[in-house]
Parts: sequence; C-alpha cells; structure tokens
Amino acid sequence: MDTVVSPAWLADEAVVVDVRDAWEFDGIGHVPGAVNIPFDSFRGDDGEAGKLPGAAVFAALVEEAGIGNEDAIVAYDDHHGVFAARFLVTAELYGHDPERLALLDGDFTAWQREYETTSEETARTPTDYEAQFDTRGPLIEMHEVREAIEAGATLVDTREQDEYDEGHIEGAVRLNWRAFVDDETRGLKPESELREILSDRGVDPEDHIVLYCNTARRVSHTYTVLRHLGYERLSFYEGSLTEWEREGGELIRT
Repeated sequence: MDTVVSPAWLADEAVVVDVRDAWEFDGIGHVPGAVNIPFDSFRGDDGEAGKLPGAAVFAALVEEAGIGNEDAIVAYDDHHGVFAARFLVTAELYGHDPERLALLDGDFTAWQREYETTSEETARTPTDYEAQFDTRGPLIEMHEVREAIEAGATLVDTREQDEYDEGHIEGAVRLNWRAFVDDETRGLKPESELREILSDRGVDPEDHIVLYCNTARRVSHTYTVLRHLGYERLSFYEGSLTEWEREGGELIRT
C-alpha cells in the first residue's frame, strides 16, 4: 500500500480512521465506513516518549474501533492531513506495520467536494490489539540526535519561520509541513514539486534525515511525506529545544 492514497483508491480492505472530534464526525458527517479516533485521545504526556499516549491507551482505542494488528489503515482529518499523519506515526511507533499505514491525500473537505458523506454509525467488532513501543523506531532521543549530527545527518526544522529565527539547532534547514500542501486541493502538491522543494533545501534521499519540531503533528506530516517519496533513513526528535539548550546543546538565533 502506498504511504499516501487517493480518495478513489479507498477500498473495503482498509480501515478508514477519522481523527476529527466526535462532534464533527457525528454532526458534520464522515467518509462512509470510517471509524472515529479523535486526535486528543491518542496524544498525551504519559507515554514512553514524546507526545505518545502509552501502549495500553493506544491499544484500547484501536480495539474499540475494531482495528487489528494486520489491518491496513487509511487516516484523514480536516486540516490537510497533519493530524491524521500523527495517528499513523503513533501506530507505527506502537508496532503497526508502516507498509499498512496510509494518509488520505486531501482531507474531509476535499472528500466532501467529490464524494458522498454519511452520519451513520460504522459498526465494527472490537478486537484484541497488541501494542508495544518500538525502541528501535524512528523516534530518537537527544543523545541520538547528537550522534547523528556527528555522523553527518541532515537536520530539518519543521517549524514556522519566526520559531526558527528564535532558535534552531546549528546546521538545520527549515522546512515547514505546509510547503508540501496545495491550498486549493487540500492535498499534497505533485511529486515533482515536492522533490524540487526538498532538493532546493538540500534534503537528499540518500542522507540520514533527522526531523525535529515542538509540535508532534507537524513533524509527523513531514515524516509521512518523506516516506511517501521513498526516503528510507528517517528519524525524528520530539524533545523541546529548551531541554536541548539546557543539556548543553547550542541554538542559533537569527
């Protein structure tokens, strides 16, 4: 399964996950057959690292939604995919096969323009789901970022320009997730444009790419796009830059 799939691709074989708030899912409508796992339910500070909710919490959420470990999952939101990408990354970090995780190209508004929606509840049978944090996954700790820098990794800061100017890790290039999104279609820009954006910033597919941000959903979207484009050596850091500086790391201010 591709990392990003078109609305026309959706098929019965994939579980479609809507990460909007429950009132939006029920009141405004949703993609037919979708299950609702709101963003706030799988975001937390009590998990193993970063903004993860904890393996037990995540397992309970997907079990209630009727998702199994072997299921293919396609996620969407109504904000160009940035919240949905976080669900996919969370699932990967808890052991779901990344080859069975995909982002819907576009969002609910884009879907609504071309396809029918429904407010009918989706009936799925609860499952048993095994979730375990992957310590060898793409989410890395501060010391691993430092090791990657020493080994010549390319650092990518996914924040806004003003945040970057206030302080960034030395050598990091800035690449906000919105650079990848077409405001009119609400999906990703054509692949040729995405590759040009990355090439212009020196983000090479052959390099080890380390992403960082102060917001988990933004770094998750960029990570998902890079996976979609075939980047294989990807890591990301979710610790705060305040902590980075407190532990002796230098920040560049412009």
